[in-house]
Amino acid sequence: MKRSSKAGQSGISFFSLVFVMVVLAALGVVVAQVVPTAIEYQSIVKAVNRAKDNNTPAEIRTAFSRSADIDDFKSIAAKDLVITKEGDRNVVSFAYDKEIHMFGPAFLLLKYAYSAK
Repeated sequence: MKRSSKAGQSGISFFSLVFVMVVLAALGVVVAQVVPTAIEYQSIVKAVNRAKDNNTPAEIRTAFSRSADIDDFKSIAAKDLVITKEGDRNVVSFAYDKEIHMFGPAFLLLKYAYSAK
């Protein structure tokens, strides 16, 4: 017996579903590698904001090093901080790059910079 249907099939094909899942998995891998660097950047910003209230550059670097030891970040050291004076306030800034290997010769380059006034 033959059935006749007035409505055609709807939805996505199996190959379209596989393609969408592969794209989502690739994005998930990238996000999983970027999130730890963003969290580390936030830890560095907090350490700089705590350290900038000290008086001398040596005290600022010492306070930053203590925070780096506690929060355990390795991307930047106290010697990498740029400390200047604007009026009576210390301005502490830094910049660094983080490379994430994707596949083969491809890398994702993240550039982080901050200035605490």
